[in-house]
Amino acid sequence: MVKSSILGYPVIGENREWKRALEAFWSEKISEEELLQTTKQIRLDNLKKQQVAGVEQIPVGDFTLYDRVLDTSAMFGIIPSRYQWKGGKVSTAHYFSMARGNENAVASEMTKWFNTNYHYIVPEYEGQRFQLTENKPLTAYREAKKELGIEGKPVLLGPYTLLKLSKGYEDKDVPAIILQLIPLYQQILHELQEEGVQWVQIDEPILCTSITADEMKAVTEIYSQLTKNIGSLNILLQTYFDSVEHYEATVALPVAGIGLDFVHDNEQNLQNLKTHGFPRDKALGAGIVDGRNIWRSDLDAKLLLLETIQQHVKAEKLWIQPSSSLLHVPVTIRSEQKLDSVITNAFAFADEKIKEISALRTAVLEGKDYAAADFADSEKALASFNELPARKRQDVRDASSGSVLSDSKRNLPFAERKVKQQEKFQLPLLPTTTIGSFPQTPEVRKTRSEWRKGDITDQQYKDFVNAEISEWITIQEDLGLDVLVHGEFERTDMVEYFGEKLDGFVFTEKAWVQSYGSRCVKPPIIFGDVAFTKPMTVEESVYAKSLTDHEVKGMLTGPVTILNWSFVRDDLSREEVTNQIALALRKEIESLEAAGIHMIQVDEPALREGLPLKKSEWDHYLNWAVNAFRVATASVEDTTQIHTHMCYCDFNHFIDAISALDADVISIETSRSHGDLVESFNEYHYDKGIGLGVYDIHSPRVPAVEEMTEIITKGLEVLDPSQFWINPDCGLKTRKREETIAALEHMVKATEQARQRLGVTAGK
Repeated sequence: MVKSSILGYPVIGENREWKRALEAFWSEKISEEELLQTTKQIRLDNLKKQQVAGVEQIPVGDFTLYDRVLDTSAMFGIIPSRYQWKGGKVSTAHYFSMARGNENAVASEMTKWFNTNYHYIVPEYEGQRFQLTENKPLTAYREAKKELGIEGKPVLLGPYTLLKLSKGYEDKDVPAIILQLIPLYQQILHELQEEGVQWVQIDEPILCTSITADEMKAVTEIYSQLTKNIGSLNILLQTYFDSVEHYEATVALPVAGIGLDFVHDNEQNLQNLKTHGFPRDKALGAGIVDGRNIWRSDLDAKLLLLETIQQHVKAEKLWIQPSSSLLHVPVTIRSEQKLDSVITNAFAFADEKIKEISALRTAVLEGKDYAAADFADSEKALASFNELPARKRQDVRDASSGSVLSDSKRNLPFAERKVKQQEKFQLPLLPTTTIGSFPQTPEVRKTRSEWRKGDITDQQYKDFVNAEISEWITIQEDLGLDVLVHGEFERTDMVEYFGEKLDGFVFTEKAWVQSYGSRCVKPPIIFGDVAFTKPMTVEESVYAKSLTDHEVKGMLTGPVTILNWSFVRDDLSREEVTNQIALALRKEIESLEAAGIHMIQVDEPALREGLPLKKSEWDHYLNWAVNAFRVATASVEDTTQIHTHMCYCDFNHFIDAISALDADVISIETSRSHGDLVESFNEYHYDKGIGLGVYDIHSPRVPAVEEMTEIITKGLEVLDPSQFWINPDCGLKTRKREETIAALEHMVKATEQARQRLGVTAGK
């Protein structure tokens, strides 16, 4: 009997109730008891939705107060010593300290979840003895069964993925870590089996990366141990985001089912299925519906794919499911009332994807005629959408396929540009700056909301933004920063702002998704061809520059980040869409330069997350991604200084690509990783300007001067002082005014001390 299955559901609630509860707790407006009660209700509402929709394999344990990887760390006692945890069940205070830091300890490192825009908290191994502090999957199962009568499918992050996502260990430590983890997983599974659980989903997306044959043997041994003495409990080993690297070894694992992604696998999983078959005694979780994008499925095409899969898998062993957890998409299109219906009808968010799975299951079980209405709606909606003129602009297609894409080289090499730029700007050694944004206070958000609603005029809003710019230019001057920014008070989001001013984008009202912690984003949607219409940032940058004798950076978001932080049309290659964005940004950069802005920062924090999971595909991606950045920036004068920014990424593996961007200055995160990135420069001679983020802006704590000094000192051990910039590790929009000023004061003091040690004084 074909079954419907979901791998995970968004935690945030239809109106971000989850986010509001968390932030109210952090600001001490509600108690811990109120937080837990509110989040329980959200969790039960999510489960009830799936139950009503007829989902047969409903995930439990996928809900989190911050991050599922952090949940797993807490469950196994993988807690760094700096948090002074004494054992036992992990308190809410310890849990949030790892996520956000506290007065005495910095937060754990945060980085991207594979190639998505979701962030996870990196587990830190310090040689500690692991322990099972709480069987979270069992707790979740019991709650769903007691409250709603749901026979849930507990979800658990797999041991090998947990290992590979962790830091702090060497290869020699791996056997010992695995030997610690196996008994704990066995205990969890045994307790689930004793409870009468039928299926448990163990996520091992790491199997879709370029793991070696020896690593796959380790996975096989782990699961041979885990599946001993589990009785009637069935394990679905779930993979996603790409094809599995070792198909035959994966499907041979001693588990009852395997979940494969048939959307983002470049048809490799399908080809392997055709070539090697599939075990007759195992269930196949077929990821048919795209769990990472918001477009409606072509149900006819999906049914054809299922028919192909059924040639190799018996119906009673087939589960129809999304390609991944639905946490990567918004909750429901019911909240979207203002967009053109032709566009809205082309969307499928989490709730709508569940309906698509139901329609496909009906078609497979009973025939397409029994789901005729759903199939007809799908066909009609997609046909109308594809006929929109904005999706087939010949002028844009011609431009993005022309010779301009090969015009991606600056006039002079960096070494010669550097001399001209230093002569022009006369910056001190170790120049200080920030990444771009300053606090988006409640007043800023309230005023923007009033303007969008029409409660205040355009001029009133402009006057307000200018007043904020003026105030923060003065603050920056008083702090002693060398290169200033205007603060981005006119911007809600670093991608949304540009999307609103370019052709080819649309925006939703409430299509929020979780990025990290309580941080939710409402990604722009690239539905058509992207084109420049008029200058987007010139007015605010020029106004800021008029207020000071300091240099003021123009601030843009780069083409690859705009791509990776948007929901992107799926009828063109991502390379082609990125080139369209790059050409539009090129015109904006030329407009800034013409207006007298000669430091321009083009941020690419999402460059790393776009890397394919397979290393064999990295070069192709990096070639077109780097070229797109250079297309956007290469036309400027030699004396115009191009900056870029990246954050929370493992740069060690593609530092060549960073250099190939040919940006004059790059600022990067090092605070949460405790300066680990600096070690890269022991092996790689990086010759351009570089700013190592000296404090973590995602934590509310104000770090001491000494903490920043330590990072600066470590950086100066491997970098020439003439190339070293000092900055926070990211923008400051989420921070409060007082903590921002205090932290920047400490940053300037740490810089002054470093200059004194180098025998120079501040000043131009």
